[in-house]
Parts: sequence; C-alpha cells; structure tokens
Amino acid sequence: MTTTEVPAADQAAIGVIPQRLLAAWAHQDAASIADLFTEDGTLILPGVFRQGRQDIKEYFAEAFEGPYAGTQVVGKPIGLRFLGPDVALLLSSGGVLAAGETEVSAAQAIRSSWLAVRTEGQWRLAAYQNSTAKQGLPTPGSTATTA
Repeated sequence: MTTTEVPAADQAAIGVIPQRLLAAWAHQDAASIADLFTEDGTLILPGVFRQGRQDIKEYFAEAFEGPYAGTQVVGKPIGLRFLGPDVALLLSSGGVLAAGETEVSAAQAIRSSWLAVRTEGQWRLAAYQNSTAKQGLPTPGSTATTA
C-alpha cells in the first residue's frame, strides 16, 4: 500500500468524528449519532449488525431508552491511516461508562475501527465496528466466548 499525502484539514476532520460521537452520546442523541454515518453505513457491535442510517438511529434510540440510558462513552485514537484521498481508517480504544463510573474496566474495554469516507465534501462513517479489548478468540465447537 502506498502512502497518501493527506492535508492537515482532512486529518483534523477525521479526528472530529469520534468527538462528535462522544458529544451526541452525552446528550443521548440517536439522530446525531446516526448522522455520522453514510446513508448506507454499517454498525457492527458484539451481537449487533445494523445497516443504514435509519436502522442505526433506531438502534441507538432503543439503547438510550434501555441499557445505555444515562451512560457515557469514552475513547481515544490509537491509529489513523488514509487509504486514499477520500478513505480513512481510524482505530481507537475506549468503552462505555455506567452512571458513576470514571474509568473503563479491563472487562469492558473495547477496540474500534472507524472507516470514514468523504462523500459530497463531508467525512462520514461507512462502517464502525468494535469488539472487546480482552484477548482471546472463540473456541470452535464450544459455547465459550474466549479461548
């Protein structure tokens, strides 16, 4: 893969995407989170697959009414690569904090990949995926989740 020259403005624009997600989450604003995605964007979380901005919005609206009510999300970037002038891959670490928590526990820590694309002059998520940061793979033929 060749290195792509990337203007500082594009690097900054990608860095703003997670900040916008944190702000929208703080306000429990499902519509603003969904707006970070392309119209056909993909959300993959453990046990969750959502396709399209409307489906993503519905997922977060339900989550904020249920298990994620009153939660906060935290994270920090751990890597950024531009795969072309209009495609970037951001990697991050973080997690969700329940009310009263100040740190993400090792058991709740996640690693995330954010695939951003520039469409109509704006950077949006084509795909977001996260998984547990805890090391281990599923064991084939077992009901255990980690090896």
